[in-house]
Amino acid sequence: MPVIDVHTHFFPRSWPDLEARYGTKDWPSIRHTEPGKAEVLVGDRVFRHIDSACWDPEVRLAHMDRDGVDFQVVSATPVLFAYERDARDALDCARLFNDACLELTSRGRGRLLPLCQVPLQDVDMACEELSRAMRSGHLGVEIGNHVGTKNLDDEGILTFLQHAASEDAAVFVHPWDMMAAERTAKYMMGWTVGMPAETQLSIAVLILSGGFDRLPRSLRIGFAHGGGSFAFLLGRLENAWMRQPKARGAAEHPPSHYLDRFLVDSAVFDERALLFLVEVLGEDRIVLGSDYPFPLGEERAGSLIRESRFPPTLQEKLLGANAESFVGLSKHAARPNGILRP
Repeated sequence: MPVIDVHTHFFPRSWPDLEARYGTKDWPSIRHTEPGKAEVLVGDRVFRHIDSACWDPEVRLAHMDRDGVDFQVVSATPVLFAYERDARDALDCARLFNDACLELTSRGRGRLLPLCQVPLQDVDMACEELSRAMRSGHLGVEIGNHVGTKNLDDEGILTFLQHAASEDAAVFVHPWDMMAAERTAKYMMGWTVGMPAETQLSIAVLILSGGFDRLPRSLRIGFAHGGGSFAFLLGRLENAWMRQPKARGAAEHPPSHYLDRFLVDSAVFDERALLFLVEVLGEDRIVLGSDYPFPLGEERAGSLIRESRFPPTLQEKLLGANAESFVGLSKHAARPNGILRP
């Protein structure tokens, strides 16, 4: 059974000067500081220090071999989404980085699986780019969990998700542009607190808005970071749905009815949390996600699952079996340059 890491990111080694290209300020750029090291900047501000694992497939493959990972699903780092920009510029930006993702994964010996990005602020452009990207070789799309003040229950975003289902595209939802930024500025709380909060909000919104009732069951959708605290909040959501009509929203069923409509990754970094996640969501709804290659990701991909008390058969599900259909591995295998198993 192959081991599949569904949550990894990339930056290209270089990309055009986006400020000059679009005539507006504060676009992401990259500055190489020494061999194999670089800084990503937003305008003049250093956003993140990165290394060659972001852009060199040989480095990625060596780390995958070290960690016993057969396949990585590779998606953009959310700072590249450009949802706040003019939609035409965001579309052009998406095409640049989608083509860069394909170029990187094409050099991955069949073991790197690309997800695209789209200009989600414009539903028509987003659908157009998803279709183009799928024809070009992407297996799905990574989206942020909101666009400005629009959550995943926005009509345009729901239309996009319906289009993703029609394209048979996997959808991976990643938090970004976290809430309460001014109150979580210290101690990296935007990452440790804000990201999970954004993720659990997006799941709850899709349920309570009736989004899952309207979306086809064929939609393959997964959420990063273990779904945030959704599993822990389920009882609270269920209690409110049963007792307060306002809390029901447009959902036709209690929140627990929808647990088979989505997946979450395993990036919770604590065995007790992972045990609880499996107990609440079920053993078929969790997939390996490491957040490679960033510092707050799992240092050795899959180690939490492998070192857990789960029996081998369940570990196999979490490490790869659950992800096979989610990412469309068989379609990747059918390509001319298909899968080369390690």
